[in-house]
Amino acid sequence: MTDKKNLRKAVWKQLRKVAKPDSRFHWDFSSFIPDYEGSEKACDLIRNLDLYKNASFVMITPDNNLEVLREYCIRDNKAFVMPTYGIVRGFTHVRRDDVPIGQETFASTLDGIDKFGKTVSLKELQQFGKVDFLVTGASVVNTEGVRFGKGHGYFDLEWAMFREIGVVNEETPIIAVIHECQIIDEPIDANAYDTIVDIIATPERIIYSKKMRNKPVGVDWPALNEELLQLDVLKELKEIKGLK
Repeated sequence: MTDKKNLRKAVWKQLRKVAKPDSRFHWDFSSFIPDYEGSEKACDLIRNLDLYKNASFVMITPDNNLEVLREYCIRDNKAFVMPTYGIVRGFTHVRRDDVPIGQETFASTLDGIDKFGKTVSLKELQQFGKVDFLVTGASVVNTEGVRFGKGHGYFDLEWAMFREIGVVNEETPIIAVIHECQIIDEPIDANAYDTIVDIIATPERIIYSKKMRNKPVGVDWPALNEELLQLDVLKELKEIKGLK
């Protein structure tokens, strides 16, 4: 098994050939999940899934390659919640009614979501009810569904918080949207808090993972560094759970 650091480096080297640079982070894939050639095709494949058609409330990460999917959700009248970058300002909720007609494309960008979306607390998320499915980008995913992100643990923590407040469970589907060069067809080492995905969407195909383990059931508090522990949203979760 290859360790996470070297695996990410190897995949990022290949990803650089097809990825689009970010206006803030350029080619620093440790700071953002890039868009790439054909990402809209992966979003089209998701849009055609019954899972998507039957959904009314989803979670989508702020990754660059998911901008088109966020636009589809707005146009298709599907509310979604998106974490702010680094979860520093918690979560933002976007509905069709929040976005003026003609502003759907802009509203799918991070700046647009800041303009039209509304900040929501974990307690408010609980009141919205179950999340139908979650969508995330990634750095590396293998065919068993093990997903590695940028290395900060944000999506793993977002999933864990949602699990703690009861808006997701083991059966809630997670979709990873990636380029073909990011798929690894071999076992990779993973920690207990690494989130397992059910579906992998690339510009070429939909893959249903050969899940070999369950998803994390909650926050692994001892694994969190001091920076993460200072997040307001985690302080709120501690209050909800009655933790000190």
